[in-house]
Amino acid sequence: MNPESLTQLRAGLTGEAFVPEDAGYGAAKVIWNGTVSKQPAIIVTCKSVDDVVKAVNFARAQGLGVSVRGGGHHVAGSSLIDGGLVVDLSQMRGVTVDPATKIVRAEGGAQIGDVDRATQPHGLAVPLGLVSETGVAGLTLAGGLGWMRRKYGASCDNLIGADVVTAEGKLIHASATEDPDLFWALRGGGWDTGVVISFQYQAHPLGPDVFLAFVTYPRAEGKQVLQRFRDAYEAAPREAAPLAVCWTFPEADLFPRELWGQQFVAVVGPYIGPVDAGEAAMQPFRELGTVLTDMSGPAPWLEVQKFFDEDYPKGRRYYWKSSYLTGLTGDAIDMLLQLADTRPSPLSSIDIWSLGGALSEVSRDESPLGHRHSPYAIGVESNWHDPADDDANIRFAREAIERLRPYSTGGSYMNFEDPDDAEATAASYGDALERLLAVKQQYDPTNLFRSRRGLVG
Repeated sequence: MNPESLTQLRAGLTGEAFVPEDAGYGAAKVIWNGTVSKQPAIIVTCKSVDDVVKAVNFARAQGLGVSVRGGGHHVAGSSLIDGGLVVDLSQMRGVTVDPATKIVRAEGGAQIGDVDRATQPHGLAVPLGLVSETGVAGLTLAGGLGWMRRKYGASCDNLIGADVVTAEGKLIHASATEDPDLFWALRGGGWDTGVVISFQYQAHPLGPDVFLAFVTYPRAEGKQVLQRFRDAYEAAPREAAPLAVCWTFPEADLFPRELWGQQFVAVVGPYIGPVDAGEAAMQPFRELGTVLTDMSGPAPWLEVQKFFDEDYPKGRRYYWKSSYLTGLTGDAIDMLLQLADTRPSPLSSIDIWSLGGALSEVSRDESPLGHRHSPYAIGVESNWHDPADDDANIRFAREAIERLRPYSTGGSYMNFEDPDDAEATAASYGDALERLLAVKQQYDPTNLFRSRRGLVG
């Protein structure tokens, strides 16, 4: 980097710019996943749109690749870029709500919890993810699966507009009528097409309380439980979108001490509607086998959105893979349980996401997000503490996906994937990939945004 240009950049920012020699650089490059260690040439923490424009223009002039950090929660660490410039939006977290139109505007650094806290006083919620500290930007741009997915679709399906700083340093608004090709890409395939400084979402009535089902069953009854889970899900209204989770009881006061360290199968999820209707609709998921614990009941939506927060602390080591299934057959269930039995870390889990409903009703012309007609998605989540265990846990996740291939549609959910993996990217987007590449070429012909080598090598 040209030292004089760097001095000029710093003088014009309301935020800050950190290079490796600076005292604040080390803290600025720490993100959620403890396995990610990258060395950006410069990190620009932006406090305004003008800061973003200046950072993009500086990177282009200096020949630096660019990545964008929103919440910094992506499992593969795509918010950081080795040897390039990071546009850090983590201090731009403002959220505004129009109760009349139910339109919510969230800045690019906003987290799910920021949106929930702003919308719930108005009796509204935006379909987002399951961990409140997740950034809405990365979540939405790669799809966004949350508790509301079967009722209202993915996060990207509820995106109605976005303000974007392009590779040329221009601020544009993308919507169904303005820059519609870019808007289409942003709705599930929009990484590395620009810096999205704000997202406009359509919110929906929900809360303040919902009915949450949370029941655990013995691993010994795993096959029966998952078969009955499948049957209950297929008969359930779209307001119900529970997860089935194969996990290990932690040493936590939430659970009886005699269960600590035992494997279990859980069903967890809220009903997206009135509490009374939810209790009746979720009852079948509470009767799948011998109940070990049942903590179901009414709960504030704000607390439901934090349900998994403590299980995914910042700094833990994470490596995730995913697979869409053609169905939850007996053979597929056997394989999932075998994988659960061979997890090298008790913190790891095999998650079964029920899909369908509104997710399957969005066309390719509306969003590039693939595999919408798959009834289930599997998350293989390797989570552990010790760096010495990296190889074993990463290998487990990769081998698990290979063992699931006979039951898979061949695609992956890109929020759980490595965006450098060109094969996974192609399998995930399918026939939408060509159009995504065309949008990338149109809005970033020099490949300034380079956090996703699977999209452009």
